[in-house]
Amino acid sequence: MESVQTDMRIVVIGGGGLIGSKLVKQLNQQGHQGVPASPTLGIDTLTGVGLAEALKNTQVVIDVTNPPSFEAVVAMQFFETSTRNLLSAEAQAHVQHHIILSVVGADRMSDIGYMRAKVAQEQIVQLGQIPYTLVRATQFYEFIQTITDLGTKGTTARLPPALMQPIAADDVVAFLIEVAEGAPYNGSVDLAGPERIRMDEVARRYLHSKQDSREVVADNQARYFGGRLNDQSLVPAGFHHTGATRFKDWLKR
Repeated sequence: MESVQTDMRIVVIGGGGLIGSKLVKQLNQQGHQGVPASPTLGIDTLTGVGLAEALKNTQVVIDVTNPPSFEAVVAMQFFETSTRNLLSAEAQAHVQHHIILSVVGADRMSDIGYMRAKVAQEQIVQLGQIPYTLVRATQFYEFIQTITDLGTKGTTARLPPALMQPIAADDVVAFLIEVAEGAPYNGSVDLAGPERIRMDEVARRYLHSKQDSREVVADNQARYFGGRLNDQSLVPAGFHHTGATRFKDWLKR
């Protein structure tokens, strides 16, 4: 990917979250002006408040937001409203590149409300006037705790043994910066970790590293955010970029 611009003003929507905060820090360390944007900073994509001022003289916007709830209606309303408001403000500010962080396989998990909402977000961006890149990433290593907790009852975590290809948040951040420094794809690109592993085994290894005594059981009937998974759900279907950090090395950190 050839670099086309340096020293850019890059606004990170959702700049206070896991990915967003890392992204702002790394952008600034690499010579860009990384600007965090969130409701706590007076910039609200749902209402549009603060957007016009925040986007002045901005070349790139990276949207890494998440809704306040993964519940289907809430997620859909959030992504549809915030994305439309954001694209409208970007058009006024002559933003050159809109990047969103989406999910590998979202279009293959239509029985999960959150995934339907992510697909809707992607479609709004694709139909908009701003040059764009959709970065679809697999689940973060940092999200394994949440996945395990959601499958836990008592001292047992029941998880579907579906294949995953999880990735370190730091590798996602590095790739987003690379995309921001290049020309818009006007399409999507998949990003995944360096190895495939089943969800129950990921959780088992994670809990062992934390000296957590919960038992992890592979259960084909277990749901993932209310939906069913198979071995194609969470992994890239074809060509994809790969993060460098292996799960065992991330655990050691």
